[in-house]
Amino acid sequence: MPLAHLVNVPDINPDFSAPFFGGFQVIVSYVLAAGMLVVLTMLIVAGGSLAFRGAGNERVRSWAGEHILWIFLAAAILGAVSGIFQWFINFDFGF
Repeated sequence: MPLAHLVNVPDINPDFSAPFFGGFQVIVSYVLAAGMLVVLTMLIVAGGSLAFRGAGNERVRSWAGEHILWIFLAAAILGAVSGIFQWFINFDFGF
């Protein structure tokens, strides 16, 4: 006789009702949203400075040329983390 039939194991479900969990969701939601806004702003500035070569500072263009791939990578990673967080936990901005 298999051992699985000898032991009666109840269903176990996680309980997310800890008192700090709601505040933790709000804080993480704010941090992820702020990070996405910062990375999006950096991406717009870098793309704009590379697209319009005549209108802009040379230092901004050189910074954008050196860091555009890192900004894309940061946007992809932050977007993936935000998507996973939203899928599993849901964004909660406290409204």
